[in-house]
Amino acid sequence: MAFGPQPSDIPLIRRALAVYKVSSVLTGTFLLGLVVMMVTRYGFGVDIEFNGASGQLLALTDPDAITGVNVSILLLAVHGWLYVLYLACDFLLWRLLRWPFWKFVWIAMGGIVPLLSFFFERQVPRQIEAIIADLEARTAASDSAAGTGAGVSEVSA
Repeated sequence: MAFGPQPSDIPLIRRALAVYKVSSVLTGTFLLGLVVMMVTRYGFGVDIEFNGASGQLLALTDPDAITGVNVSILLLAVHGWLYVLYLACDFLLWRLLRWPFWKFVWIAMGGIVPLLSFFFERQVPRQIEAIIADLEARTAASDSAAGTGAGVSEVSA
């Protein structure tokens, strides 16, 4: 068996890539929100509160005085689950494309390093589309060579 993606994997790769694109943008967006939350929590000692007792829609409130929805905790939880989805897509692409393990780890950093997922959302699909195009071209070339070879032998016989 050849090392690398197989033509039969192309539909799965395209589906995983589509989910990866969405998950990378969502994960990156919530990671930026998480950075804001960490600055407010650890820099100023307050959490982000939604619809609290202050009457404001969003307010910076002492964590012990929060009566509304604690947006800081919400950002933590949502980013965590979105990162799980991001990692699952990363793993699936890594497995289907048969990339080296370091590439899986490198792409996984996109959900941890702020703004990196936005860079990967542009870079990774380009690489994968190039791999798919090359795979389809090689498959078409081998199919036409096999078809031409069969046609020549039938005509000459």
